[in-house]
Amino acid sequence: MNITNELCGVILVNKHKGVTSHDIVFKIRKLYKTKKVGHTGTLDPLATGVLPVLIGRGAKAAEYLLSENKAYKAQIQLGVTTDTEDITGNILSKSDTLPTKNQFFEAVKHFVGEIQQVPPMYSALKVDGKKLVDLAREGIAVERQARKITIYSIKADCVDESKGIYTLEVECSKGTYIRTLCADIGVYLGCGAAMSELERTKSGNFTLNNAYTIDQIEKMSVEEREKLVQPIEELFMEAPSVTLSDFYSKLCHSGCEIYQKKIKTDYPVDEFIRICDKDGFFALGQVKDYPDGTAIKALKLFKL
Repeated sequence: MNITNELCGVILVNKHKGVTSHDIVFKIRKLYKTKKVGHTGTLDPLATGVLPVLIGRGAKAAEYLLSENKAYKAQIQLGVTTDTEDITGNILSKSDTLPTKNQFFEAVKHFVGEIQQVPPMYSALKVDGKKLVDLAREGIAVERQARKITIYSIKADCVDESKGIYTLEVECSKGTYIRTLCADIGVYLGCGAAMSELERTKSGNFTLNNAYTIDQIEKMSVEEREKLVQPIEELFMEAPSVTLSDFYSKLCHSGCEIYQKKIKTDYPVDEFIRICDKDGFFALGQVKDYPDGTAIKALKLFKL
């Protein structure tokens, strides 16, 4: 297949419970008959919800994502702790003394804003080239540095006060672990807590509104599946765009920097730019500082 005609874009999958994000990628590879597939953010097997899957030349776009804020709906169980910080793990402790719902609601407020969070051992983060989750399964615990994250908002509701079951709607920054948030709330309350359910409702600019389950996609015709592929440009809509003439477009395709004074733009250094030509978006670029002035340099070409 000619690279210029291959599918390139984003498929929104509504991930189901019990499978890994890699399982979803494997399914999409088979359904779209391509090895060039990736995703923009891991969801644990327990979790469901929106998983943007990148296909074709878009598969390597994840490293350049501009908007990576997320939104989740979670259920938290008070009075229990586990080694994975969710209900799939081994129980470490139990408590029969549970806070009131008002105490819970007050506690949650302390986690809104910029906070420090220690990544869980059961995660895909790597230490010396090895995933923490693999070390955890070997019974090895390593020290992890706390990382700065932002919880933009938390909306809490009570499911069953007597059993210590609540729901959380969370808007947060990239790198936030909701099960760790649940565990930290349990520590703050002194009773322990574990995450019992999780659904990602938003990833960057993508929501569940246009997401399809694997079962739904499998039942579609080839033509219907292809229509699900959204333009890769959707990943970068927060960036300003420039439209180049044929001359500068060819230079950009060849790897040349495009000086802003030549095309009469003045974006700041490090700004990401959507680069377009007469046929539309073809590359993500960034403004760089050179001896002769600032210029836009393509980081990734999505059309050759």
